[in-house]
Amino acid sequence: MQKYRSLVLPIAILLGFLFDDTFSKMSPIVPYLIAAMLFLTCCNVDIKHIKLSSFYAYLLGFQVVISLLVYFLLNQWDKPLAEGALVLILAPTATSAVVVATMLGAKLNTMLTYTLLCNLMTALVAPIYFAFISPQDIDFAATGLSILRIFREIFPMLFVPLFLALLVKKLLPKVNQFLLKCGIVSFYLWAIALTVVVGRTIKFIKEHTSDSRQIVIMAITAGILCIIQFMVGRYFGKKYGDTVAGGQSLGQKNTVLAIWMAQTYLPGLACVLPAMYVICQNLFNSYQLARQKSEKKEKKNVQCKQKSVF
Repeated sequence: MQKYRSLVLPIAILLGFLFDDTFSKMSPIVPYLIAAMLFLTCCNVDIKHIKLSSFYAYLLGFQVVISLLVYFLLNQWDKPLAEGALVLILAPTATSAVVVATMLGAKLNTMLTYTLLCNLMTALVAPIYFAFISPQDIDFAATGLSILRIFREIFPMLFVPLFLALLVKKLLPKVNQFLLKCGIVSFYLWAIALTVVVGRTIKFIKEHTSDSRQIVIMAITAGILCIIQFMVGRYFGKKYGDTVAGGQSLGQKNTVLAIWMAQTYLPGLACVLPAMYVICQNLFNSYQLARQKSEKKEKKNVQCKQKSVF
């Protein structure tokens, strides 16, 4: 199965694209799949090794500052696009990013720390930004209520699996050892979740816009933002000794939350951009997994040649 792992994500995307109506009906299972795969991954986490550094500050600063800057730049041209870009850049790291990043060689503690910090940051900053740019008369005198609403969307999929994993590790070490051996299951749970999410995304796009020009613009913008965020994240990650963690932390977004925030606070086409990003980020992840496989194969061939020489 490991031999064909790099093909799993493209197949998941293709199935979701072809059978969007069928898989979109399965969307209620996605939160449970994400929670389960994060639980399995967190069984290997060591809280003692979690440390804060300026690395996290740089990434958080990028999201907070650049999201607003891009909004002001694009708002002069296309307001829905500007709102979608703001939501997308500000959106927190996906919980599934922890799974993918560790598969690509990132440090689990680094990924988990930033995922927690980033989700908390989004819950605090997003309502303030939405109050500032929202076209609606939203009563943001109750901004605290908006923060709680976003936190309520985050908590079940992120904090509950982490707490349960730490509890099992502490109280049931033998069970924890068994779960560690099942770590690869989280990748295939993610593939199932991805198929459903892509199916729901395609159906969502069909229902929200039939303007082909708008769809193309949104798709191109999502692709550009995807590349920029992954590259900027990898740049900072390289400086702090974990290139992969940097890229996944900044580039792989919780698009489900991003779409929900756009629909809730910014009604209109703003939600289409994060929907497009679903496909972009997972195509990029497929490329990374395929590249990793190729590099391992090349390294193995080099080692075999060296052994034959000696």
